[in-house]
Amino acid sequence: MLTRRTFLAATPLTFALGASTPTPYGAVPSARQLRWHALETTAFLHFTVNTFTDKEWGYGDENPNLFNPTAFDPDAIAEALAAAGMRGVILTCKHHDGFCLWPTATTDHSVRHSSWRGGKGDVVRDLSQAARRHNLLFGVYLSPWDRNSAHYATPQYVSMYGAQLTELLTRYGPIFEVWHDGANGGDGYYGGARVKRTIDKRTYYDWPKTWDLVRKLQPQAVIFSDVGPDVRWVGNERGIAGDPCWATFDPVGADGGPASPGDVREKESPTGHRHGSHWLPAECDVSIRPGWFWHEKENARVKTPAQLIDLYYQSVGRGANLLLNVPPNRDGLLSAEDVASLKAFGDYRRATFSKPVAAAPKGSPTALDFEHPVTFNVIRVAEDIRYGQRIDSVAIESWRAGTWEQIAAATSIGPHRVIRLDRPVTAARLRVNVTASVAPPLVSEFALFAEAKG
Repeated sequence: MLTRRTFLAATPLTFALGASTPTPYGAVPSARQLRWHALETTAFLHFTVNTFTDKEWGYGDENPNLFNPTAFDPDAIAEALAAAGMRGVILTCKHHDGFCLWPTATTDHSVRHSSWRGGKGDVVRDLSQAARRHNLLFGVYLSPWDRNSAHYATPQYVSMYGAQLTELLTRYGPIFEVWHDGANGGDGYYGGARVKRTIDKRTYYDWPKTWDLVRKLQPQAVIFSDVGPDVRWVGNERGIAGDPCWATFDPVGADGGPASPGDVREKESPTGHRHGSHWLPAECDVSIRPGWFWHEKENARVKTPAQLIDLYYQSVGRGANLLLNVPPNRDGLLSAEDVASLKAFGDYRRATFSKPVAAAPKGSPTALDFEHPVTFNVIRVAEDIRYGQRIDSVAIESWRAGTWEQIAAATSIGPHRVIRLDRPVTAARLRVNVTASVAPPLVSEFALFAEAKG
């Protein structure tokens, strides 16, 4: 029979949650950020005319009729993502080529002027509805750069961008995340003018006004960009967070001035800043394929389940969220190779994390004591981030031969720290020893798991 006791007297820096409300330390998350943290893994769908032209970045001169996913099945896509354990999906509603996957009134470069479904198709509508049928939240990516628009680099385009954002945020139900890319300006088609257009990315888009629009239309949505304001880019496209990865961050532009999407000291983004004044957690974006859009030549280069599992521990395991891109193919489906890898990834997570070997009770979340030894090789620790990121470092220790022996250690805990050990450990008594903390630590979870065998 499993029994649990508290060993708080063993170390002065090991605390459980008390009955009184703690005093927050530093920056704290908003309610929308707390909901985002709980998702842990979400999916990206890069899908547009590039899928049919075999490009990563289209120039904006593509014929809308090129977009013709004749077997498009949003439910099959959503089902595969749900099988992987994803809790939300973000669609590239408009990439840099300017082609819109919904029948927008702002431009002719859209599905409304495509022969696909006689101009009556709406990818955003179909995927948003399928996502909800499969219990996935839905988010939108809207590229600030538009290589098709004749108005780009003029004030008129900023108004057009706001109108597109308004359409997306008012037609398709609740939106959980709005994603702004950092690519801004360069050569393009621009309504027939094959020229290079540059803008001041710090001021051109009037980001405060744009973000105010999101807050007005979708107040529960988090906003992502290099600099937030809710979620920051992790600084690479490999899906890997820094170690440590602090949830707080003070974004600074490359020249030391104010930061903006596309202009930030990205070398500081993987780790964040220990005492940053903004709660700005990291999102780790990565593609299941070498490219972001589907390319037939990459069918043999899909990331394996083992690679996806490693990415999970290097992103979610370090306190960030994982955003995994899975691009639909020209049929409008996820390729079989991608689906198989996703399923195995989901199977591993369910087998490993659906039932812990042991979990400390809420009243004493820092210690475990067993009548008989248990075997595990994955440890999950979390702190109550409602009151800030308070813990600097912890050691996980087991009681052996009359003394505490360290079996794992971590710097920065935050919303979730998941540690995979090199080999299984068998122990009858364990504790979380908070070795450094800037405020009385509030450990909210201490759980052990046995990794699924492949």
